[in-house]
Amino acid sequence: MKSVKKNWRADDLAVPQVRSMRAYVPGMQPEGGGWIKLNTNELPYEPSPSVATAVAEEVARLRLYPNPTSRALREFLAQKHGVSPDEVFFGNGCDEILAVLMRVFAGGGFAAGMSQPSYTLYPVLAKIQDAAMETIPFPRNMVLPVEKIAASKANLFLLTSPNAPTGVEFAYADIRRAAEGFSGVFVIDETYADFASDNCVRLLKELPNVVIARSMSKSYGLAGARAGYALASAEIIALMDKVRDSYNVSRLDQAVALAALRDEPYHARLIAKILETRASFLKALRERNIFVHESGGNFVFAEPSSPSQKPGAATARSCYEFLKENRILVRYFPDDALTDSFLRISIGLPEDMLRLLEVLDTWRKNA
Repeated sequence: MKSVKKNWRADDLAVPQVRSMRAYVPGMQPEGGGWIKLNTNELPYEPSPSVATAVAEEVARLRLYPNPTSRALREFLAQKHGVSPDEVFFGNGCDEILAVLMRVFAGGGFAAGMSQPSYTLYPVLAKIQDAAMETIPFPRNMVLPVEKIAASKANLFLLTSPNAPTGVEFAYADIRRAAEGFSGVFVIDETYADFASDNCVRLLKELPNVVIARSMSKSYGLAGARAGYALASAEIIALMDKVRDSYNVSRLDQAVALAALRDEPYHARLIAKILETRASFLKALRERNIFVHESGGNFVFAEPSSPSQKPGAATARSCYEFLKENRILVRYFPDDALTDSFLRISIGLPEDMLRLLEVLDTWRKNA
């Protein structure tokens, strides 16, 4: 009988790609009060009041397993988007959607691909699958590199639209050309589509290799519940269903998501509030001669500068730290030349944005 060695280490038994990988690091979640939290693109408003009612009604049924396919949600979303229920997948947040797609279409010699910069979870998910990740960099002006994407040899390609972290929107025609030229499964991560001027859902009827991924964390105010979905051909959805967890979405999350989806008037009002605040904040930054990309998300990507400091990585780091010292959290991405001089700033309440501008002015005056 073999015995456990005294110097036994779990790390020695982990698969090689997990041993060598770096885990995804989410945005800071501060403890205590007094913070203005503009670093993880959460909605600053409460979700629909019907959500609380749905939770209260569902509590009595928590002893029962949830519907394994989130059937009611698939049916509702099919009607909402003009597709069939078998062309909808509901998951434990958009992150599970992405992980499931990686399980099905990457690894085992099949590579994944992504534009760069993009959502930093993508390479982590590829690493877990031991899949090679091909990155296609954007130019400084963030124009979509259509030809390079179409020519990619990856089996699965992930494109955020609007882009994260820059917020830049891409023309439908350009996305269509990239997807049509790509030979594998083309995922359009539309986490922020509700804040954008357009989306690619209609592309599903034109190209069989397209998957639309959506999150309910942002525009529905459900970051604390885990809810996301995918729209794709019935063939792709069936493959995704093969590898998801048996009960991947809890009863509470299903009830919460359905209640939020049904209250479309409330959802529309939330979107309008964010867009109004975003427009005024963009204007205020530009009045300070701070470069900021046009945004299709509930955030902006701004390149801080001051009369005495030109834009650059050191300037962005200085501004980030000064805001943090004043209990304002934004997001800094130092690991890419296209992002290291920028800060991503979530759109919060109007008073949050005014406070940030006050602190930003103090930094610019003293930098």
